[in-house]
Amino acid sequence: MKRTSFLASAAASAGVTAIPIGASAAAPSVPQESPIALTTSMGTIYGTLTVRPEDVLADPVVLLISGSGPTDRDGNNPMLPGNNDSLKQIAYALAARGISSVRYDKRLIAASSSAGPKEINLRFDMYVDDAVGWVRLLRADKRFSRITIAGHSEGSLIGMLAAVRASAEGYVSLEGAGRPAPVVLHEQFDKNLASTPELRAQADHIIDELSAGRTVADPPAALAAAFRTSVQPYLISWFKYDPAHEIAAVRGRAAIVQGTADVQVALADGDRLHAALPSANYVVVQGMNHVLKHAPDTSTPTAVVAGYTDPTLPVEPRVIETIVGVAR
Repeated sequence: MKRTSFLASAAASAGVTAIPIGASAAAPSVPQESPIALTTSMGTIYGTLTVRPEDVLADPVVLLISGSGPTDRDGNNPMLPGNNDSLKQIAYALAARGISSVRYDKRLIAASSSAGPKEINLRFDMYVDDAVGWVRLLRADKRFSRITIAGHSEGSLIGMLAAVRASAEGYVSLEGAGRPAPVVLHEQFDKNLASTPELRAQADHIIDELSAGRTVADPPAALAAAFRTSVQPYLISWFKYDPAHEIAAVRGRAAIVQGTADVQVALADGDRLHAALPSANYVVVQGMNHVLKHAPDTSTPTAVVAGYTDPTLPVEPRVIETIVGVAR
């Protein structure tokens, strides 16, 4: 079963996905792509290795980690209309600058859907372990030198934990929450369910119970996408982490990227991450939304969704340059 995007459920009118950039703007030639796989005890996780056309040894390499829900290795989310090929386009832009990358379908997603366990047995740390496994796989490959992890949205927390556990040389947070997930979800449900106070109170109650490590039987049908019983153990395992506490342990080069037009992760989140890791390069991009595009119009749900699903909108150049600055 594919995991539903929890932040998307909380911000139902806004949606969640990842990141595009027009690779053609910087790529004079097409990078080379090849399949790559990570073998785990619960199945194989499939990804794509992207390198520049020239056969050069010891390139830096970036591990790209997508956001929450069924977002695939290319940054496409079936919950939203159409593909944006976000992570694929970022990979192409990096290759044009001499930086290789790996992007992958997380377990239970797309090509890695058979890499168990069942949803009720899924835990957040499994995603972290997988990212650590990718770093170890890349470290054993003599084609690559420095390893940087760049995680978007939920992938930001996965990435920072993996960067510490696997001693990655670099780390980039892309629109990552700076507060624990329960705090963010409370805020989002309070906003999006403002017109239905009874349902909002039920959502707040469920979040509080999960934060205390207790599952909730028979959540309301209107909240089942976010809080169905089979996903509650995963949420409990995710809720225990405070990103600002975890990022403080990151060593090596680091950067935090936050847009001012993000309706899901606030500027305060980026501020909190930076306060916890002041050595990181903190890049605030005016008018950039959650999916790293210049889309400052957040006046209506329609405008927000348009900013999430228009493949002609490029990722802000500062995002790519920030990743490059950490990876090299």
